[in-house]
Amino acid sequence: MYPIRSAAMIVNAKSRRGRDLFKQACSAMKDLPFPVDARAVRDPGELESTLEAVLEHEPDLVILGGGDGTISGLVDKLVGRDVVLGVLPFGTANSFVRSMGIPLDIEGAIRVIAEGEPRRIDLGMIDDDYFANCAAIGLSPKIAETVPDRLKRYLGRVGYLAWATLQFAKFKSFTVVVGEGEHERRVQAVEVRISNGPFHGGTELVDCAEVDSGTIIVEAVQGHFRRRLLKNWGASVLRLPARTDDVIDFRGTSLKLRTEPPLPISIDGEVLARTPVTARIAAGVIEVMAPGTTQRDSD
Repeated sequence: MYPIRSAAMIVNAKSRRGRDLFKQACSAMKDLPFPVDARAVRDPGELESTLEAVLEHEPDLVILGGGDGTISGLVDKLVGRDVVLGVLPFGTANSFVRSMGIPLDIEGAIRVIAEGEPRRIDLGMIDDDYFANCAAIGLSPKIAETVPDRLKRYLGRVGYLAWATLQFAKFKSFTVVVGEGEHERRVQAVEVRISNGPFHGGTELVDCAEVDSGTIIVEAVQGHFRRRLLKNWGASVLRLPARTDDVIDFRGTSLKLRTEPPLPISIDGEVLARTPVTARIAAGVIEVMAPGTTQRDSD
């Protein structure tokens, strides 16, 4: 087992579910052989300052509890520091957790923290912004960028799905240009994924992406019609061979990327950029507590 002497845990506890999961995690961590400075943060705007405060105490391990957006928003602060990241799957999709092979239940994730091994992995980058798992261009950021706050607040998931259906009905394909000059490639696409890991939205969509490959993957779902996207999503969920029929992959350490017209980019679920951008890989810049050999063999 990796010698951990001290740890800090930060949980995004904005929702009632987040607060309940924080309590469960604290209870499950009582038997860990090292102290854990546990903090529940109800205002997401204070997550960064809370992380900076705990890092001043130089813990060996920082445990983040939240969804992909929480992890992606805070991982920048861990780059260049001698600290290992632990992750608790408190999100909806938990794509990063899935890519790391970490169990989706609290007890299993804490068992990895207690008995696992640190694994050095890459992070993706959109221009100068690090991200943990996957960025997307197409329908997903369009929904996130336009959905009215009141609709989400008062109708919840039902309202979100209704808005997603409306946006899908209006959605049009676009041109993505990868590279520049004589090496550029133009593709008519219905979705583009910029991936450091295979999972996006909780589904294994980008089979060729790995968290420690040293390359960034840009995958375009080709076509002019919305049904291509539905076909690709459905085939990916069902793990059918046809899931790769309509996709084209580009890979490298740095790829210029633009779209016609310019479009928003969601980064691990949050709309944070707009084309054109440079997609890059930051190879081996953080360590994450992952299942050890014995744990992987028993799964």
